[in-house]
Amino acid sequence: MQPTYDQTDPTSPAGSIPHWIDPVREADLVARRRTVHRTPETGWAEFIATARAAEFFTSLCFKVMVGREFIDPIYVRGRSDAEVSESERLAKAAGVSPILLQRMGGLTGLCATFDTGRPGKTLAFRVELDALKMDEPVDPDHIPYKEGFASERPGLMHACGHDGHQAVAFELGRFIVANRDRLTGRIRFIFQPGEEGSRGAYPIVQSGLLDDVDTLLCAHIATDLQAGTVVAAPEKFLCTTKIDLHFEGVPAHAGMQPQLGRNALLAAADAALILMALPRHSDGMTRVNVGTLHAGEGRNVIAAHADMEVEVRGENEAINRELAREAVTRAQGCAMAFGVKMSHKIMGEAVDFVPDDGIVQMITVCARRARYVREVRPSVPLNGSDDATLMIRRVQSQGGRAGYFLVGAGLEASHEHAAVDFDERYLVTLYDIFANLVIGLSGNW
Repeated sequence: MQPTYDQTDPTSPAGSIPHWIDPVREADLVARRRTVHRTPETGWAEFIATARAAEFFTSLCFKVMVGREFIDPIYVRGRSDAEVSESERLAKAAGVSPILLQRMGGLTGLCATFDTGRPGKTLAFRVELDALKMDEPVDPDHIPYKEGFASERPGLMHACGHDGHQAVAFELGRFIVANRDRLTGRIRFIFQPGEEGSRGAYPIVQSGLLDDVDTLLCAHIATDLQAGTVVAAPEKFLCTTKIDLHFEGVPAHAGMQPQLGRNALLAAADAALILMALPRHSDGMTRVNVGTLHAGEGRNVIAAHADMEVEVRGENEAINRELAREAVTRAQGCAMAFGVKMSHKIMGEAVDFVPDDGIVQMITVCARRARYVREVRPSVPLNGSDDATLMIRRVQSQGGRAGYFLVGAGLEASHEHAAVDFDERYLVTLYDIFANLVIGLSGNW
């Protein structure tokens, strides 16, 4: 049974249009964001988040697919069996439906499609599910801690705004159902696993979900952008490759027979320094980072194993490919120098893209009609990466259009934890822009 709405927020720009209904309140967005914030999950282990979205959108009469129902595991990158097993255990303990977990088949992610039953185009939204591997600040100035909705998972936190994105998607689903009689075509939400580390978009691209999409919309709450500022088309999306390196040496007793060992730790440590010294490029911006290095078996054993997580980024695909190739070559050289073996895996990637002018113009118009907007800028340098770019490229290659915008929600307070939280008021701004885009792209303007 589809819900019925008869109330409209008088301050809502969508609700001020004759015959349109906006059932969503600012308090609804904030409450839903806080619910999501409490239970962060790492990439490819977002079972609670997937189940929450599946149950909600099913209740709104969307057609819902989860996990293996649309994702082929052969394309999955950067998935930790140990993290998945633990997160699935916690999901069961939290009361997630065994039937839903069975449908997921060990893979997270969700596609929810609403078919209006009338001819028209397909509009899709990308929504991220995962959180970051970091502890929530225990700080009286940190809003989740102060307001009592901090992470319940030590070592995991929604610090990148994905909790807000999910909240907006849920409430936008309510808006769509409330106005189903005025919409045409199909509207689709793609809840992506593993955006952190650029791991989740590739299997979604390979799933075929995007091949009938006419317009794909992506957005991000920006904690480092002044609150109330909207950027219609950020530039300088850095192409990136995420690489895992494994060094395999030979163990030996460090006191009795050190000459028999081949030290994987030293090879990896040497590689870490040499990778950080990768040359910059005259054709554009570059970034290199060695994020983790774990090695060794004990203080009196020549280290036989070392594992390293590395990323490179470049302003364009050519620079990024060259950096990735050089990183692997240098790591192989270090392995040879220490007489150990080295193997590597590509764990994630993202590219750059050119937004479609028509969509950028539509975003600009819709942003100017949104609540709490102080300024709409045409562009700013992002200087970061998002694998939504793979999805955007796919849609464009099939003849569709796409856009990506930022909503500034930086906190006024200046303290060391400000960058890991945002001003919740601007959830309304993001929601308004999306709602306006739904109206406009459905041919109602």
